[in-house]
Amino acid sequence: MKAYIILDFHVSDLSLFMTYVDQIPAYIEKHGGKYLVEGVRPEAIEGDWHPETLVILEFPSHENARAFLDDPIVHPVFSIRHDSTIGNLILVKGGSWRDAAHDA
Repeated sequence: MKAYIILDFHVSDLSLFMTYVDQIPAYIEKHGGKYLVEGVRPEAIEGDWHPETLVILEFPSHENARAFLDDPIVHPVFSIRHDSTIGNLILVKGGSWRDAAHDA
């Protein structure tokens, strides 16, 4: 089942962040991932969540996504993002609440 990494962030150092933007695609591809949404400013419709910039990555499986996040070779690139943005990142397994209810 597919998995998704969702990143909501504010860029605090654009020049440094562009270094991250140039380097990270190779690591995403290495783990079978691809961009579904790449740095888009979303339109908030309901609720209190008002993300500034959104990225959604799709991976073939939860294992691929975890391998990407845990890959020690990519950690220096993640550090560039940490130093140039303020944000939140979540990992979501594909599926639906019906799947979770069925498994319980």
